[in-house]
Amino acid sequence: MSALRASHDAINHAHMRPSLLDPLFASCRSLTGIGPRTLSLLTRVLGTGAASEPAIVDLLHLPPSSIIDRRSRPEITFAPQGAVVTLEVRVDRHQPAPPGNRNAPYRVFCHDETGEIALTFFHANRAWLERTLPVGERVIVSGRMDWFNGRASMVHPDHIAPLADAGSLPLIEPVYPLTEGLSGKILARAIGEALDRIPPLPEWIDPSIITRERLPSHTAALETLHRPETPEDMAVSAPARRRLAYDEFLAGQLALALVRKRDRRLSGRPLKGDGSLQERIVASLPYSLTRSQTQALAEISADLASPERMLRLLQGDVGSGKTVVALLAMAQAAEAGGQSALMAPTEVLARQHFATIEAIARRAGIRVALLTGREKGRERDEIMAGLQNGDVTIVVGTHALFQEKVAYRDLVLAVIDEQHRFGVQQRLQLSVKGAAPDMLVMTATPIPRTLVLAAFGDMDVSKLTEKPAGRRPVTTVTLPTERIGELVARMKAAIAEGQKVYWVCPLVEESEEVDLTAAVERCETLRTEFGSRVGLVHGRMRGPEKDAAMAAFKAGETRILVATTVIEVGIDVADATIIVIEHAERFGLSQLHQLRGRVGRGDKPSTCVLLYKGPLGEAGKARLNIMRETEDGFRIAEEDLKLRGEGELLGTRQSGMPAFRLADLEAHADLLAMARDDARLVLSRDPQLERERGKALRLLLYLFRRDEAIRLLRAG
Repeated sequence: MSALRASHDAINHAHMRPSLLDPLFASCRSLTGIGPRTLSLLTRVLGTGAASEPAIVDLLHLPPSSIIDRRSRPEITFAPQGAVVTLEVRVDRHQPAPPGNRNAPYRVFCHDETGEIALTFFHANRAWLERTLPVGERVIVSGRMDWFNGRASMVHPDHIAPLADAGSLPLIEPVYPLTEGLSGKILARAIGEALDRIPPLPEWIDPSIITRERLPSHTAALETLHRPETPEDMAVSAPARRRLAYDEFLAGQLALALVRKRDRRLSGRPLKGDGSLQERIVASLPYSLTRSQTQALAEISADLASPERMLRLLQGDVGSGKTVVALLAMAQAAEAGGQSALMAPTEVLARQHFATIEAIARRAGIRVALLTGREKGRERDEIMAGLQNGDVTIVVGTHALFQEKVAYRDLVLAVIDEQHRFGVQQRLQLSVKGAAPDMLVMTATPIPRTLVLAAFGDMDVSKLTEKPAGRRPVTTVTLPTERIGELVARMKAAIAEGQKVYWVCPLVEESEEVDLTAAVERCETLRTEFGSRVGLVHGRMRGPEKDAAMAAFKAGETRILVATTVIEVGIDVADATIIVIEHAERFGLSQLHQLRGRVGRGDKPSTCVLLYKGPLGEAGKARLNIMRETEDGFRIAEEDLKLRGEGELLGTRQSGMPAFRLADLEAHADLLAMARDDARLVLSRDPQLERERGKALRLLLYLFRRDEAIRLLRAG
């Protein structure tokens, strides 16, 4: 059924798409030499997914990963080992493989003034070689040099041409990411043919930006990217690459600005409270709000009270008190007579939020319900009825809150936790559906400013920068795995003093390929030292088993909890003071920071031990050093972006985060801010993109597959 809908959508989009773009949206199958098998390999390289065949535009947006520079033309004796060189040689003799020995190579011996070289071919076609390398002729050969026992050889040269045709040799050759079975030559030829099919496109960038940034046209930039004349043409800072990055950013920011415009207009109901419920909640808290909590709350309150729909991102490090801010926002919605829903990405986290909120809210006279996949039968029916008749003021749950047949009497505020799992695409879908409560999204993953712009350009941002009073700093130490014995001795002393320990492993069970100590195995070895005081929790356990393991740890029946990264988000045990992260070198910085936030929640000093297996690479060393130096989540996120790039930082591939193909968030950060301002300005002047530049920008949205945004335009 969904496949049918996907093809129906594809037909629909094609129907709306201007016919000018047809050549670019033709299937790659229409290119020479691309049959069904090559097409499926291309799909893998281009990452277009099984839903649609890769089109010519996808091929054009595949940047080369490196280049081969064939301008080096030494003589044989001076050609360095392993270098790609171009030689001018005379062919001396052919030495075919002995009869019956298919595995022996075919060699062609050649020379120049300085020495001899053997061109080596396996499974060779003798007639072709004799034709291509005639004895006595001067030829140009290009490929990688090999020296073995003082003898020069070149295995399967990339290019061979008669001296007269030396000009046909590509001196600078782009190298593309490949997959097994797909040859670079086929891919390069397909891209060359794709370039020749680009129709004449109008200019969609403002002329002043083109002049100031010295940007070429879109087509010229693609030409330079795929047919570079110098290595500098390929640099991320080159004008061609900056032009394409700006196009990609502008398409993204335009889509976000359209979501924002549509979302702002959808709601338009001011939620003004009298402050009575908020006062009761603040009075019942055992601590006072931090300065940044007060500031964030003021921003949210003003948004709720305005007739425009709120779209706000609340960023706060682990333990900075986002949940309380969200509860106070929901209290304001309740004062105005409306309901709120708090959506968490996992059931564990939903239960955690419920536990934090419910008691405080109940004291203030607000009824909170929990709705996940686990509530069944009569209990579920009662909650559903309470939402429908308005008895339930706040509901906490997973994404089921917005998907299932949940009917609200008056839902005015949606709070979405761990925003990066609920990306642009999902927000677009909510907008197209016309679901329009005020929206507050929270994340404990500090997101670098550039990524906030890229993924949440449609939102206003509030930041919580302090930790709540009473939070102690966490001491971070690094330790090689060889010293695990010392660590166990130190843990025995800590447990004797009544402390609790998390021990985090990267995987659930041993896998042949990766030598990682699995949680299950680590649990067994720790039990030989600590007996039944060791508990285990991992992602493959069923909900009730996980809850039981967590409850035992909270109650102190177990003192050590061995876990996979399921504990990364939101599990709160105030008297856990030590966290050991095994194979810390394999985790990303942001994830290490999230895990470290599980301790330091009480009044005792806490420690985070990063166990690593040496020797460490440069990136591994840099990561562990940053963890030792700082607890500032925002600095850690910026460093993570430098070390890993945006693709991995938030698990882009799985989440709704944009994965850029031509733009590089760090190298092109200046262009991103420019694209955001440009997109907002364009829409303020031409809201329906109907003027000349607006029509060109519609083409840009199609080129970067932002069709959803065009649907928003049509929906008016």
